[in-house]
Amino acid sequence: MGRATLIGFSAVAMWALLALLTDASGKVPPFLLSAITFSIGTGVGLVARLFMPAADRGQKIPPQVWVIGIAGLFGYHFFYFTALRNAPAVEASLIAYLWPLLIVLGSALMPGEKLAWHHVVGALLGLAGTVLIVTKGGGLAFDARYTFGYAMAAVCALLWSSYSLLSRRFPSVPTSIVTWFCAATAVLSLACHLALEETVLPVGAGQWLAVLGLGLMPVGAAFYAWDIGVKRGNIQVLGAVSYAAPLLSTLVLIAAGVAEPSLRILAACVLITGGAALAAKSLFLRKSIAIESGAGASEDGAGASEDGARVSEGGARASEDGARA
Repeated sequence: MGRATLIGFSAVAMWALLALLTDASGKVPPFLLSAITFSIGTGVGLVARLFMPAADRGQKIPPQVWVIGIAGLFGYHFFYFTALRNAPAVEASLIAYLWPLLIVLGSALMPGEKLAWHHVVGALLGLAGTVLIVTKGGGLAFDARYTFGYAMAAVCALLWSSYSLLSRRFPSVPTSIVTWFCAATAVLSLACHLALEETVLPVGAGQWLAVLGLGLMPVGAAFYAWDIGVKRGNIQVLGAVSYAAPLLSTLVLIAAGVAEPSLRILAACVLITGGAALAAKSLFLRKSIAIESGAGASEDGAGASEDGARVSEGGARASEDGARA
């Protein structure tokens, strides 16, 4: 459980590079960038499959898994790009970023899961921190003219949270299946590009390296890591900690000199970190109890050994007395 959750965390960390690498990729239109990067992400999966057991590569996949996976990866990006075209970026991004909260709340409906108050409060604190990041400390202005764009952003959040939760229902399906989800997303993104966009390719080695970085990490390895996390990790904790992505992204931009540090960033850091720690409270307590139990068992074992030594010493003395008699 702990290892899978940490692998899920690595996906959030890789998504933090999305803004920086996207900015460095130049003026490539969204669907074309999606087609290129998901093609690279497919390559990541194909290489990984070379090191997988043959049984995993040949496993039969239920039809609904294909629908869930392709709708999750392609659907999320399609509706996100559509939302940004039909609504202001700040409001659309904030609505789309409701998916971590939806994952935490929706996990209560999953078999074997239990939603506690600290999961919900942790996710809400993370949402508050995200509001500070996305709005840059300003207010929100929801305008009825952009209702369609807001609705597309809401669909985007619903699709990704549903994909994450429903993937957990198929823990036996190998993560290698994400390879084909990426391939389908690349093909569908290319079709959307040809229908909706003008072709603008990256210029120079720097932009191509940024595109390669996107395909290898935020739009590549991150999806494989996320699949492991949601299937085998603590999904409530993963949902709450996902709010760290915009914060980490902002910190990366600051480190790269693209953004400026501020008290708003510090406040968001406190909110998101505090929310993540609160959501992960059960993991910390479980680990602490395990350590204490292990220490107690070691102490009991040492006591038993000491008692055994005393018994042996008593037996030796009795034998010695018998020999003297």
